[in-house]
Amino acid sequence: MDYVEQRVAQEAAKPAGTTDTTLFTPLNILLLGALLYTAYVLLRPSPPPALPKEEPAVVFKTFTPHTLLPFNGEDGAPVYLAVRGRVFDVTKGRNFYGPGGPYANFAGRDASRGLAKGSFDEEMLTKDLDGPLDKLGDLGPDELEALQGWEDRFLEKYLVVGKLVAVVDAGKE
Repeated sequence: MDYVEQRVAQEAAKPAGTTDTTLFTPLNILLLGALLYTAYVLLRPSPPPALPKEEPAVVFKTFTPHTLLPFNGEDGAPVYLAVRGRVFDVTKGRNFYGPGGPYANFAGRDASRGLAKGSFDEEMLTKDLDGPLDKLGDLGPDELEALQGWEDRFLEKYLVVGKLVAVVDAGKE
């Protein structure tokens, strides 16, 4: 107990106002940092909320096989394809339907027969662009069901931007 009494006597002998308390303890520095960070978060100017980019308006158009052909995704062009006379904007699926994609041969074309038959061959595409559209009359029930599944999928995912008509019917629109 001698040490404790000695220490108390030393502290009592010190003149008033010369206590050994310091403001810069690790705990005080940590609390000051937390206080400054909270003030910064609450008082910093926030940027105005960014509005999402508005997609361009879609104009419903009538396409012929010739006017649909340029929409094949090359040189940054949109990617359109037709299924049963409906023209879909499949640009969001460019990696599938655009250049280099597995369905690229359908871009800018009527894809109905190829989708119904599950074939990507060029022979599934109409060669005579000035002739009548493919009526798909020779397709079986399974092929028509497969085509309906594709059409439903396109209707869920993509916008219909027009309709496909034969060149001879284009003037009647």
